[in-house]
Amino acid sequence: MRKIAFIAALLCGTFTALAQDDVRKATAEAAAAYSQEAQEQAEAVQKPQYWKKYAVFDLGFNQTSLWSWAAGGYNTATLRAGLDINANYAKELATWNNRLQMMYGFLWSADKENLIQKSVDKLQFESRFAYKTAPESNWKYSADLTLLSQFSDSYDSYKQDPNSGKWSGTLKSGFFAPGYLTFGVGMAWDPAPWFSLNLSPLTGGFTFCNIPVLRKGYGMKLRNADLDPLVGENYNSALFQLGAQLKMNLKASINDVFTYETQLILFTDYLNHPFVWNRVNWDNKLGLQVGKYVKLALDTWLIYDPIVLIADKSGNNPTQRVQFKEFFSVNFTYTLGKK
Repeated sequence: MRKIAFIAALLCGTFTALAQDDVRKATAEAAAAYSQEAQEQAEAVQKPQYWKKYAVFDLGFNQTSLWSWAAGGYNTATLRAGLDINANYAKELATWNNRLQMMYGFLWSADKENLIQKSVDKLQFESRFAYKTAPESNWKYSADLTLLSQFSDSYDSYKQDPNSGKWSGTLKSGFFAPGYLTFGVGMAWDPAPWFSLNLSPLTGGFTFCNIPVLRKGYGMKLRNADLDPLVGENYNSALFQLGAQLKMNLKASINDVFTYETQLILFTDYLNHPFVWNRVNWDNKLGLQVGKYVKLALDTWLIYDPIVLIADKSGNNPTQRVQFKEFFSVNFTYTLGKK
């Protein structure tokens, strides 16, 4: 009996030891797996992210309806869509910022039935590569490229054919008519994430106009002084300017509810009236977020370009004029990525 009890106790002790070994082994394996997973997560968190990418999509709609309105007026509807894409790179002393803005809008008014007019049209690409002068410095060596144009033709002074009912207007602009391409090298000052100033004392600029009848109005030069100045084909399709450019960008935000963004671009032509700001572009964007996806937006554009000649309302007396446009809308806004 004692032998049987001894053997049973021996077997129980053996099984207990084996079970304890299995528990220790399983615990060690689990701890090792947890440690490896924690290390992989730490490495993933610590891995630097050099690119920051995001895009903002806006869709705005305005509508006016009148019923027996004594003061008069017309029913109108406006639709506008915009896409703002940003891709910014930063590593050590180098930065590379890229931005593409696309905006297009339509206007329908009851006084011009069966006619869809263009209200907003913008295509702008900006790219700036910069390298800090020192690790703690706000100054950078910079190279700046800007491309500005629009998508489609624009008309004004519409007239309707009484027989066919079709509308026709005076062509004012089109795709790359005009188009602006500038490239400059210089210095940039970035004292804060919301403000930047870029001065390019050596800037080459091209103005393009691929529609012959518009070339004279956008400052293109005659191919030959002996050619007929009234024929659009006799003008060059591009104009080169060499000068200096100053670009200022400011972005302000209050609790992501009120936002304000402005960009001012000044250009002086060394070849024609140097040290005078020959071209001015000033854009402003005001936004008020009233819901998660709803925003009130007010955009303004101001342009002054002395080589662009603009006629009066009667279509006569083309001369240099300040151009201004304002657009207010209620937008559906959606952001892809992290701003």
